[in-house]
Amino acid sequence: MMMTQVETTVHYDNGYEEEYMLQEDEWDRDMLLDPAWEQQQRKTFTAWCNSHLRKAGTQIENIEDDLRNGLKLMLLLEVISGERLPKPDRGKMRFHKIANVNKALEFITSKGVKLVSIGAEEIVDGNVKMTLGMIWTIILRFAIQDISVEETSAKEGLLLWCQRKTAPYRNVNVQNFHVSWKDGLAFCALIHRHRPDLLDYSKLNKDDPLGNLNLAFDIAEKHLDIPKMLDAEDIINTPKPDERAIMTYVSCFYHAFAGAEQAETAANRICKVLGVNQENEKLMEEYERLASELLEWIRRTTPWLENRTPEKTMAEMQRKLEDFRDYRRQHKPPKVQEKCQLEINFNTLQTKLRISNRPAFMPSEGKMVSDITSAWQGLEQAEKGYEEWLLTEIRRLERLDHLAEKFRQKATNHENWASGKELILSQKDYETATLTEIRALLRKHEAFESDLAAHQDRVEQIAAIAQELKEEDISADNRMATWFPTSLLVIIALVSRNVCCFPAKKGWSQHGPYEGSFSNMEARPDFHDGSSQGAPAQHSIVSDPAVSFPSESMEKGPIPVMSSDASCELDYHDVAAVNQRCQSICDLWDKLGTLTQKRREALERTDKLLETIDQLFVEFAKRSAPFNNWMEGAMEDLQDMFIVHTIAEVQSLIAAHEQFKATLPEADAERQAILGIHNEVQKISQSYGIKANIINPYSTLTTEELLNKWEKVKMLVPQRDGALQEEMAHQHAHERLRRQFAAQANLIGPWIQARMEEIGRFSLEIGGTLEDQMTQLKQCEHVIVAYKPNIDRLEGDHQLIQESLVFDNKHTNYTMEHIRVGWELLLTTIARTINEIETQILTRDAKGISQQQMNEFRSSFNHFDRKKNGAMETDDFRACLISMGYDLGEVEFARIMILVDPNGTGNVSFQSFIDFMTRETADTDTADQVVASFRILATDKPYILVEELRRELPPEQAEYCIMRMPPYTGHGAPPGALDYTAFSTALYGESDL
Repeated sequence: MMMTQVETTVHYDNGYEEEYMLQEDEWDRDMLLDPAWEQQQRKTFTAWCNSHLRKAGTQIENIEDDLRNGLKLMLLLEVISGERLPKPDRGKMRFHKIANVNKALEFITSKGVKLVSIGAEEIVDGNVKMTLGMIWTIILRFAIQDISVEETSAKEGLLLWCQRKTAPYRNVNVQNFHVSWKDGLAFCALIHRHRPDLLDYSKLNKDDPLGNLNLAFDIAEKHLDIPKMLDAEDIINTPKPDERAIMTYVSCFYHAFAGAEQAETAANRICKVLGVNQENEKLMEEYERLASELLEWIRRTTPWLENRTPEKTMAEMQRKLEDFRDYRRQHKPPKVQEKCQLEINFNTLQTKLRISNRPAFMPSEGKMVSDITSAWQGLEQAEKGYEEWLLTEIRRLERLDHLAEKFRQKATNHENWASGKELILSQKDYETATLTEIRALLRKHEAFESDLAAHQDRVEQIAAIAQELKEEDISADNRMATWFPTSLLVIIALVSRNVCCFPAKKGWSQHGPYEGSFSNMEARPDFHDGSSQGAPAQHSIVSDPAVSFPSESMEKGPIPVMSSDASCELDYHDVAAVNQRCQSICDLWDKLGTLTQKRREALERTDKLLETIDQLFVEFAKRSAPFNNWMEGAMEDLQDMFIVHTIAEVQSLIAAHEQFKATLPEADAERQAILGIHNEVQKISQSYGIKANIINPYSTLTTEELLNKWEKVKMLVPQRDGALQEEMAHQHAHERLRRQFAAQANLIGPWIQARMEEIGRFSLEIGGTLEDQMTQLKQCEHVIVAYKPNIDRLEGDHQLIQESLVFDNKHTNYTMEHIRVGWELLLTTIARTINEIETQILTRDAKGISQQQMNEFRSSFNHFDRKKNGAMETDDFRACLISMGYDLGEVEFARIMILVDPNGTGNVSFQSFIDFMTRETADTDTADQVVASFRILATDKPYILVEELRRELPPEQAEYCIMRMPPYTGHGAPPGALDYTAFSTALYGESDL
């Protein structure tokens, strides 16, 4: 049965009770010590005492007897502590011995150890259990307590030291100070780790514990000056060797190899420095990758946005607009986040480099944050231009469709009118006609010329619309001329001589809103219905009766007519068909003019032989033809298409329509007068019994046609009323969309501005802690993210407005583009500000800056940040330093500016200001410290070998050094020697590898 050991509890003055002082089982003063453990402790503790007493020229044989008088106990304490104890009593009486032992125990107590259950009388009486407990207390205090490895000390520190030193060795797994040492391999591993020349570990056998233990004990005694404190047979034969004995013996190894611990410390420092450098390199590589991907995306996207190839149809342009909306909704937002994250990563990396005294990171050419910002601005500029171009193109195509439809209507009406006229003018019926018939033919021809002149306006309109549809690149400052067919103008000029003599009717024929001379076309609703965008119609050059065309001018070529401004910007896709049809109309008109001229000449030659013809038919023909033309024009205009974008434009059309309706009574009076002429003819025929054909030989028009057309005009008037009212309803709906968008935009715009100002206040506050600012910013970020649905709703309203082809909004100064830019800026600003605060916290913790110091730095910075833009200019920074007590010359200030502004921007950020203020006092690694650490690993050699790196450093860090460390070029170095000095200075940017 295993018996428990004696309880010895050690207390320190600071109240901390060391756990390593407690054994697994409590000691009992009344119980015996395990004989095996007692034997191991006797031998080990005796050897340990003698290893120190021999320095004073003495030793002990029996630990419980030789310490009873207290003399050698006091001598032992003087040797291991290096201090003098009170003079011992030299008497041999019991009280003399007790006094000496008490002096020794009092000395132990003075070192911060509280002894429990150990009294001087028990030592003097030779109590083995108490004596061993006392010696163990001394060993703990003077041999084990000061052992420290990383964050552990004493027993745990010693155990961690053993684990780290034996980790690379096979068959060794140190978990405690008893059974882990029974096979002897752990002792051999410790020796081989520090003195590989003393034994060959590869030849050791786990199955030979006795040989392994004796080998380790012998080598330790002969070469390491560690006395043999343990017996190999005792350790093997004991199921659980005594922990105290093993710890005592292992502690001797620790102190023997204490010098080697400097190498371990150096290795730890190097591993830490290399770890920081590797992490920074990964961040640099990640920045380069993200920057390359973002720039490549911008490079691929910008040409697409700069492509201004127009489409031929509205549907194709609508698809382009939808693709652009998809880009705005799906493709761009992730890239905005990537750009923001890239800036955050860059700032974090620069902060880590400054904290670790590394040189600032300079990205490869073309990948600076400023380069990315410039490329992004170019992308947004192209994006804005592309959207404006899309909307302009849609308006252009809309106008083209309207003009094409107008052309088709006018051309069809004119072709219907001209149908058969060529055949009539080609007849030679005057050759066999009687005198009366000749006079009738002449009057009929005069009526036809009146009708021809009346159609001049329509032909000119058709030509003007065709010219506007025609693609032509004309400079806005130098208007180029287009051409009418020569014959067209000639015929118009010729027939105008008779037209000018034809009596014009006042009222409806001259001032009606739907008809008039071509020179007044700008005021006509059929030509300007809101779609022409203010393009003036071309003026007739034959409106003046005095116009004449000499034959020589006709032979020199066509006569120019100036084109409108709007026609310069159009590109109608079917302009060839329009031009062909227009040319056909003009050719026919030219031929009609020629035929008219020839027929008049023939009739005039015969007219001298003819007599007066019936003036009543002539009057009917002269008045009915213009009236018929007016009705045809009115019908055409009442059915004309219109395109408007505002309520005011609709109201303008309604006003013009009301003016037209006001002329209807006057037109009706003219109709009644014309019908009166016809009735008068009928009355005369009936009164005088005329049997001849009473069809009017001077006009093809009949009263039935006039009545039918008049009824149609009256029917079209209310239809036009309904169409205008329906369009008014549409425009009111568009106005509601404008107001709905404006209501949201007028709330969202100021809200975004308020959040920007709020973020600015948070970043400049100095009252609270950085953590308080971080909390406020996180809350603000949460509010911003939660506000995103409002932006999405506004995007929906904007899409409805665009789909309704609404292009302006007078109710708000905010456009969707303004809101998008403000929102993206808000997201970027909150993320950047949070990153700045995180960076300040990181700097504060790394540099050991208190919150009060941080507030003082912020107060000074804010005072000299005169422009309140988050950066001090050079002169402001110098004034700030002078105010803080720095006496700076030009050279010293220039050196400081290089540190705080390495890129030479002329501005000092708050982060750079903090780095400068804490740089001199911060406890950070330097190149000299790393060089000193490598020199320890290299045993003071100016170079280091590959095998030394692999032995002292973890595998990953060792290979990192081997791959980057340059060869040593000095004299006397073996092959493969590496230059650790150059490598260390390169880590801190003081040299180049």
